[in-house]
Amino acid sequence: MSDPVVPRLVGLGVVLRPFRAADAAMAVQLSRDPYVPLTGSLRAHADLRQAGQWVQRQQGRLAEGTGYSFAIADPADDRALGQIGLWLAGLDDGRLTAGYALAPSARGAGRGAAALTALTTFAWTIPAAHRVELFIEPWNAASIRTAEHAGYVREGLLRSHQVIGGHRRDMELFAAIRPTEPTPTAPRTP
Repeated sequence: MSDPVVPRLVGLGVVLRPFRAADAAMAVQLSRDPYVPLTGSLRAHADLRQAGQWVQRQQGRLAEGTGYSFAIADPADDRALGQIGLWLAGLDDGRLTAGYALAPSARGAGRGAAALTALTTFAWTIPAAHRVELFIEPWNAASIRTAEHAGYVREGLLRSHQVIGGHRRDMELFAAIRPTEPTPTAPRTP
């Protein structure tokens, strides 16, 4: 049996593709952001070797059963601009989780929303998936705009929801629901 393959997805102005070794340079940029290393396994101020190790971890996410980790790339030259993931831990309950980060030089052009839209469209190809969730700190206005532009709806505040940078943080819950889901109706009483 062969290892599962991360597909190549095309969005509006972005490509989501498997990571490759050359993407370590982009990972170095991500590691310089003060927030991104607090949220995952990328070391702060990573050198090229450490960034390469992070890329290797992204390449193994699907085979280990964690989920899909894609490089967000420029369709013109296939240069990596960031990372986006679709995480499968809640799939047995029909829930997936997404997360994304763009290198500072790639922000502000709508690429995050385009990547998230492409990722969400891909999520609906997974038969058991009915919902994709995002957890965003309330102060992160840029990420909230990205989620909203990609069609995600704010569902509420989860107080003291997760540890980021060694501190418990409140998180806003955003979600997208499979478009073909029927709207439940309340049972009628006679």
